[in-house]
Amino acid sequence: MVVYKIPQNLSTIFFDIDSTLYTNSQYAHAQNAVQIQRFANIKGLDIKAAKEMIDSYRAEWAKLHQGKSISLANAMVDFGVSIEESISWRKELIIPEDFLKEDTELQKILHQLKQSYTLMCITNNPVSIGRRTLEALGVDQYINEIIGLDTSRVSKPDRKPFELALKRAGCPALECLSVGDRYTIDLEIPLEMGMGGILVDTVQDVYQIPTVLKLSQ
Repeated sequence: MVVYKIPQNLSTIFFDIDSTLYTNSQYAHAQNAVQIQRFANIKGLDIKAAKEMIDSYRAEWAKLHQGKSISLANAMVDFGVSIEESISWRKELIIPEDFLKEDTELQKILHQLKQSYTLMCITNNPVSIGRRTLEALGVDQYINEIIGLDTSRVSKPDRKPFELALKRAGCPALECLSVGDRYTIDLEIPLEMGMGGILVDTVQDVYQIPTVLKLSQ
């Protein structure tokens, strides 16, 4: 865990979902693999060639943008796959229930945080996949709202999802904290906007957030 900044008057926490509220490398890999397989089928490529094409593009994009990251959905746009198509593919192909189960410790932690803060999620998946993921973990009832790919029509690290989250939360950036597993995707823009930020390695780091917040007071 890396704590970059904790707002003095914290009111809202924005959580990333995938690889933040759960740790499951098999599921993380599957989410990308099913989309790349669909892309390969459409382009008449084998999946290895399709993956190499996309990975090469994302690496080159990072070199041209000071090491920043481009999401899979945003990269796919440059290969002719619209955001609307990405949304449709994800709704059809991603099945969180096949990989995830209830996390009683996460339930306890989010219940505790919910007593003091508004909890929202910002995900690069569609809202429905985000909700199903939270339901599989048994924590859906603790999250007020999800900003998804179908909400903003662009994925993190674009500013728009974070701007929409602030608007829906109805509070200034200075009162918000972004929690995620990728700095350039989940934290860089929020920190620039004036939010706090916590980078997590696994869900075990999320379990420590109430303690971290208490120590920061």
